[in-house]
Amino acid sequence: MSGENKVLVLLGSPRKKGNSAMLAERIVRGARSAGAAVETVFLHGMTIAPCRSCYACQRPRSKGCAIDDDMQGVYRKMLQSPAWVIASPVYWFSMSAQTKIWMDRCFALGAYAKNPFHGRRIALAMSYGGEDPFDSGCVNALRTFQDAYRYVGAEMVGMVYGSATEAGEIASNKPLLREAEDLGKRLVCGL
Repeated sequence: MSGENKVLVLLGSPRKKGNSAMLAERIVRGARSAGAAVETVFLHGMTIAPCRSCYACQRPRSKGCAIDDDMQGVYRKMLQSPAWVIASPVYWFSMSAQTKIWMDRCFALGAYAKNPFHGRRIALAMSYGGEDPFDSGCVNALRTFQDAYRYVGAEMVGMVYGSATEAGEIASNKPLLREAEDLGKRLVCGL
């Protein structure tokens, strides 16, 4: 993997300054304090089509995903970064549509590199409405990430998640923000 101390942040909210983005920013603060270079990708502002299930990316000698859109650049950034921060609000009991489309398109990443997920370090940041992560659906999304990244050999370093309905509301949860910053430091320590 190139970019030894590089962290790629993938924001899956339609709000650049929403609650999940604020948690990601605190993870970034911790990562930078530990010496990491950080790049952020705002998925909502990109043209990323859903996977077509054409399997072009899975054929022998594949050149990659058959869909020519902004995901091509995201693939490069992902491969250059040994650590990822994935931030998403909970929408209708799971991750946002922007995050899910990105995640589905990661199916093609293996066409660009052998074992592209193996050894990647991943941190999650999620915000949800409601009073607990179970009845809000946050646990559904967290479990999806845990299962997927365990399956492909990536390392889930940690996750931070909290309740917030209004944009910016999560800023009042100081213990959670400290936890997010600590997660950023841990994310980089293993690189």
